[in-house]
Parts: sequence; C-alpha cells; structure tokens
Amino acid sequence: MDDTNADANPGAQSPRGNRNTKSNPSRSRNGGLSAIAVWAGFLAMCVGMFMAILDIQIVVTSLPAIQQALDIAPEQMSWVQTSYLIAEVIAIALTGLLTRTLSIRWLFLGALLVFTAASFACAMADGFWPLIAARAVQGLAGGCLIPLVFSSVFLLIDEKHQSIATTIAGGLAVLAPTLGPTVGGYITQQYDWPWLFLVNIAPGLLALMIGFIVLPRQSLDFKQLLRIDILTVLAICTALVALEIGLKNAPTQGWLSSAVLPVLILSLISAAFFVRRSLKSPQPILDLKLLKSPNMAVACGISFVFGIGLFSSIYLMCVFLGLVGLMEPLEIGLIVIVTGIAQLLVAPVVVQLELRLDARLLTAAGLIIFGTGLLMSTTQTRQTGFDEMFWPQIVRGIGIMLCLIPPTRLALNHLAEAQVPDGSALFNLMRNLGGAIGIAVVDTILWVQTPIYAEAFGQRLAARDMEAVSIVGIPAGMLPPPGTAPTVQEIALARPLVERAGMTEAFNDAWLAVGVLTLLAVVLLPFARSTRPA
Repeated sequence: MDDTNADANPGAQSPRGNRNTKSNPSRSRNGGLSAIAVWAGFLAMCVGMFMAILDIQIVVTSLPAIQQALDIAPEQMSWVQTSYLIAEVIAIALTGLLTRTLSIRWLFLGALLVFTAASFACAMADGFWPLIAARAVQGLAGGCLIPLVFSSVFLLIDEKHQSIATTIAGGLAVLAPTLGPTVGGYITQQYDWPWLFLVNIAPGLLALMIGFIVLPRQSLDFKQLLRIDILTVLAICTALVALEIGLKNAPTQGWLSSAVLPVLILSLISAAFFVRRSLKSPQPILDLKLLKSPNMAVACGISFVFGIGLFSSIYLMCVFLGLVGLMEPLEIGLIVIVTGIAQLLVAPVVVQLELRLDARLLTAAGLIIFGTGLLMSTTQTRQTGFDEMFWPQIVRGIGIMLCLIPPTRLALNHLAEAQVPDGSALFNLMRNLGGAIGIAVVDTILWVQTPIYAEAFGQRLAARDMEAVSIVGIPAGMLPPPGTAPTVQEIALARPLVERAGMTEAFNDAWLAVGVLTLLAVVLLPFARSTRPA
C-alpha cells in the first residue's frame, strides 16, 4: 500500500495488528527490503534524532564560553537555546505534512543533511546573529528528525519487533537530554566551544550514507504542497513562536507585564485560528481530528505532562547543582547521568512488560513511579549532592521508560498507516510543549519564591533562631551579640548563604509542583481503551 492509496482510504481504521497481516509497507515499496536493511535504516534515523535532541542541552554548560568568545551580551545568550527550541517545535508540527510530501526516506535525508550543515555553520559563527541563524536552521531540521523516528517504528518495523524499536527510540530520546550537560561539560573543559557542534559532522555523514543506501525508496507527492493553506502555516508558526517568547520572558519580566501578556494573547488567538481552520480543512497540516480518538487524546495529555516532568527535572538538577551546590559543568553532568544509566538498565525489562501487559496499566505505573521520584527531591538542602540525588534519579529513570514506551503504543498503534506521521508529530509536539511550559513555570516558582524564603530566613536569623542558623550554614560565632545590629561585613558574608537557603526551599516547591502534577495525570487513563500487543 503506497501513500496515495492510504490517503484515498481514510476509512482504514482497523487495528494495526490486522493491517500487519499484509506485507510490511517498507518491503512492498522497495521490492523486498531485508530485515537487516530495515533495522540499519531505522538505527541511522535514531542517530539523527539523538543528535537533534542532544543539541538542546549540550550547549547549556558552555554558554559562558560562547558568550566570551563571540562577545555577546549576557541577556542575549538565552537566545542560543530559544532560537533552537522555537524552530524545533515549528518543525515538529509540520513533520506530518512533510512526510506525506517527501516520504520518510527523503525527509530524513534532507533534514539530516541540513542539520549537519547547520552544525558546521554554528561552529564557524563569528558573532551573535550568525550563530542564532544557524541554530534556528539546526532546530528546524532537528525538529523533523524526532517524530520521524517514531513514525518509522510503525511504518517500517514489523509489529512483533515494534516494542524493541520503540524502546530504542524512546531510550535515546530521553537519554540525550540527560547526557547533554555531561557531554557539553566535558567538551567545554577539554576542547573549544565550536566542538560542541563539530561533533555532529562525522555521525551525521555516516547516518546519511547508511540511510541513502538502505531506506526504502518511496515516491514523492509534491501535489501535497499545492494544497497547503498558507494562513494555517502562518497561524501555527505565530502561535508557537509567540508562546516560546512569552514563556522565555515570563519568569524574569512577569506573566502580566507588557512584554509578556500581549505576546501570550497573540499566541492564544493564533492557536485558536489554527485549530478552527485545521478542523475544517480536508487536508490539514496537523490532523487535530486524531484527538477524537480517546487513546490519542489521552496519550497526548500524558505526553504533555511527561514533558513537563522530564525537562523540568533535568533543568532543576542542573541549576540547583550550579547555583546552590556551586559545582563545575562536568561535575554536574556526572551527577545527572545517573538517570540515563537507570533508563538503560531498565529498558529490557520494560520491553518484556510492554509485550505482555496493557499499555494503560504500564503507563499508570510509570506516572506513579516517576511522580514518586520527583517528590523524593522535595527535601533537598544546601548540602545535597550525588548521594542524596542517587535514589531519586534511579526511581525517575525507571518511571521515565514506562512513561515513554507504552504511551507511544497507546497513541499510534490503532492509527491507519496514513495517519501515523500526523499522530507521531502531534504526540511529540505535546511532549516538547510540555517541556517548554514546564521549564517556564518552575523558573517562575524559583524567581518568585526565592526572595520570599530568603526574607523569612533573614528574619529568623535576626531573632537568633538556631535552626535557621543551621539551615543557612552560618557559623554560630558570626552571629552578633543579642541586641546588637549586624555589621556591614557580617551582612555581606551572610547574604549569599541566606539567598542559597531561600533558593533551596524554592527548588523544593518546584519539585513538589511537578511531582503532584505527574501523579494527577493518572486520572486520564480510564478514558483510554485497552491496548494490548498482539
């Protein structure tokens, strides 16, 4: 069955297990593609996806080095991240349309070629705007690679091997942001910052070569481009760009400020316009009608909440260890990598469970375990380090795999072949949106709560509260005698300790908010239908 026939048969809604009694689509399109070739192509696509996700976090620990090398203003450096994320989210939304137009083969080869070239351009950038432009192009290409891999699981891989393929793709998708700070810290410490981007060149070219040789050759359908609704494209781009900009500025300038509220309103209006036109369009850019399926709606909701927990947990750990623990980038990376190791160790077990149990049951277990791991970090102190973070990370690592693999089957397994690219784009878009919103929300909690807690600690110190003295870490000998005001020098010495103590409590509040939200997501699962592997 080719793409045009699939599109011509929108009523093909039978379970994927029934459709897979037919020949594998990749094999029929390529005149009998071998299993080895299918897996080689799939793994090449996974390499591209891994690099795209890794590049989100790899530069975090290196921003000061980039700022100094390119003489960039400190307040502009966050755009190195924001430009990539904005472009990536837009690309994810358009991936379904691009897949129908270019096919999996040519979209992957084109996106990976552009991503590799943009990585080289980032390394060669000699100023702020060249770097931002190259990062945006890199994000556009990388955003196509992420949902494309999850689509290929259900379009290229036989059903009996889909759980293994989903585990590989899902494991790499959540391992990449965990490894990012470690890899970035090591490169920054051992080499110069351009190598953050140059490391993509060799694996990118290798994956290109393998993909060109083994991926199934599929016909192109440029007629799809002639039916594009330009207004809908502009609406989704405006909605996502405005949302990302608003979320980026909200923690520092306030959610109701003149620089944030109008942008968020613009995002809401554009999103409403996009939804309205998409629901009426016979061939939408992003098929929102898929959300009529209870399983897809529930899976997207869980993906959104999971994105909040996944990206927020990595962000909270890295920022806490840097600002409160005063650790170096590589030291931070070596601590947060525990989550990734736990994911790798538990992945084979999850594969076996996913082959035997209902996806709803496994997803519920994943949300409960992941939420518990998040709540285990709500009692951090200024002395929290590797030992205190070890077991919460282990628990979260187990929960992450259960929150990623079963929901993917819940979202995509029941879709017709022609619907899988749109379903994958929608499912992955929700996770990335959750991550962006989650980071903005926890950032707001940190900015708002830190001064409140710091002031409270200051008042307790003034009242000679010895518990507060211990929490803040001020030597008892530094306290002024009763009835005596502290000197300017004593205040200067105590202020950083008080601020770090207040920030620690704010971090605990953020962990609590994310953990509770993750646990509450379990209530969505009863609305989904049973999904058992064949």
